[in-house]
Amino acid sequence: MENERTLKDLQDEVHAYISQFKEGYFSPLSMLARMSEEVGELAREVNHQFGEKPKKASEADNSIELELGDILFITICFANSLGIDLTEAHDKVMSKFQTRDANRWTKINTDS
Repeated sequence: MENERTLKDLQDEVHAYISQFKEGYFSPLSMLARMSEEVGELAREVNHQFGEKPKKASEADNSIELELGDILFITICFANSLGIDLTEAHDKVMSKFQTRDANRWTKINTDS
């Protein structure tokens, strides 16, 4: 894909955007509140699309894609503000899952 970017690229892009404002990043507690709000908005969209609660006619059209994008943005902001490299964080989490949960799930047999 032409538009492929690394997590570092995304972190740098968000940092460049936030750095143009005097206020900078929110405090960790405020970002956690923002993240919680965004997860709630995602839950609402998933419930509208897959659950038993249809949208009211007066409700704005949002999408699961946009809500996930909002969560990604606030996650990057949170990581940047704390000096966390998300690629390293991802690698550590994957290592944990690949060792701790190596035999937890039924693997698809690819020996066909």
